[in-house]
Amino acid sequence: MKLLILFIITAYTLLLFFVSWLTSRKANNDTYFRGNRKSPWFVVAYGMIGASLSGVTFMSVPGDVINTQLTYYGVVLGYILGYLVIAYLLLPIYYKLNLTSIYQFLGSRFGIEGQKTGSLLFIISRLIGSALRMYLVIFVLQLFLFDSWGIPMWGTSIIMIFTIFLYTFRGGIKTVVWTDTLQTTFFLVALGITVYIIFKDINMSFGELFSSMQTSGYTKMFVTDWRAHNYFLKHLFGGMFITIAMTGLDQDMMQKNLTCKNLKDAQKNMMSFTGILVIVNALFLMMGGLLLMYAQQKGINLSGIISDQIYPFLALNNLGIIAAVFFVIGLIAAGYSSADGTFAALTTSFCFDILNMERWTTSEKQRTLVRRLTHILMSLLFLGVIIVFGNYHNDALIRIIFMVAGYTYGPILGLFAFGIFTKRELKTKWLIPLFAILMPVLVFFLAKYSTVLLGGYKFGFEILILNGGLMFLGLMAVSKNFKGK
Repeated sequence: MKLLILFIITAYTLLLFFVSWLTSRKANNDTYFRGNRKSPWFVVAYGMIGASLSGVTFMSVPGDVINTQLTYYGVVLGYILGYLVIAYLLLPIYYKLNLTSIYQFLGSRFGIEGQKTGSLLFIISRLIGSALRMYLVIFVLQLFLFDSWGIPMWGTSIIMIFTIFLYTFRGGIKTVVWTDTLQTTFFLVALGITVYIIFKDINMSFGELFSSMQTSGYTKMFVTDWRAHNYFLKHLFGGMFITIAMTGLDQDMMQKNLTCKNLKDAQKNMMSFTGILVIVNALFLMMGGLLLMYAQQKGINLSGIISDQIYPFLALNNLGIIAAVFFVIGLIAAGYSSADGTFAALTTSFCFDILNMERWTTSEKQRTLVRRLTHILMSLLFLGVIIVFGNYHNDALIRIIFMVAGYTYGPILGLFAFGIFTKRELKTKWLIPLFAILMPVLVFFLAKYSTVLLGGYKFGFEILILNGGLMFLGLMAVSKNFKGK
């Protein structure tokens, strides 16, 4: 079976290269950065499903049902509120200003201090978050495949990252829009087939499944203890602001939206994508329950297996060759779709926000050289994060990623909120990067000692909101109104 899996990986990779060849013919810098603003909205909406969910959702969400039951769906419901804000507040601003990098808005509002701070926070966030998502894919393939062939994990990492580097190098975001469509398809097919195989094997109706899950204590969706880290309202508003920050204020996700022909198409894309995403997350939670009921019915001992490994363990060892094959296809698709757009987004942000490329050169040849060198640099940094992270993995990565996002995207959230909702001017702009460091440090210590300081209260996803709120208040304290009064 291992040779079959290797063949599947190879065939899938060749298919991606074919799509890359089709989309990168006659590609120029506008193709790489903006997709020539010709992407059909429905293609972007569909492709963003795979990019949003990633390998972490593919394994962490179903696997974490064993720890947190169905409470994650509160976060998913919060997504809906967040996507409404993106569609009808943020996208109109981005299209009105005709942005290539969304952090150019911060430049127009606060100068280079704001633009570079936002961009650097994004680059750090995306490097860590996307690398951890890709790491999970590599980790599973290493554990169940490449270890037995004596290939070290760093070798597997190099192969995977080099593959993504190659097929995104010329076409950039245009290639990503179309490869994400392909990858979303495989991702969803893998989900559907796995659910079908398990349902057929355990011979339960949906009602019987839910009843068994309820008996086993896996159906809890709403936590009403306000002190708990997964209290429902924390999840709801945390999900809302995670969406605003990690999608609406994220160059990777917004760069895909900005390839649409106009604002109306981008908004249609966003709302269609929202509806599909909510349904797909529900299916992943249901699959988590199915996996646990299957293990229980077959007498499979899951003790000692971390939550992220439950799905791959059962798919590759117990569910049969069809489930194993489609699991690998879905896993590879999820991993590639969460990483390829990151390469293009990091390159775009670095070129336009850090290097200010459009200000010092109008030469297409020079811009191409800078863009390609940056693409290489970002690929190497991405690989470095994966290798440094190594084999340390003892928690559901989706929680780790959201925790990191709370500290890195929080200041971006506060900065954008201050820029959009106030007309105030900062007295000293160098305080922007200073606050972007100080506020997360303050929140970190507050969260660490919250049970002592706040009567047993434990922070969850609302760390992002707290970080953003403190950044906003800090900027208010060192600003004056537009007329200087």
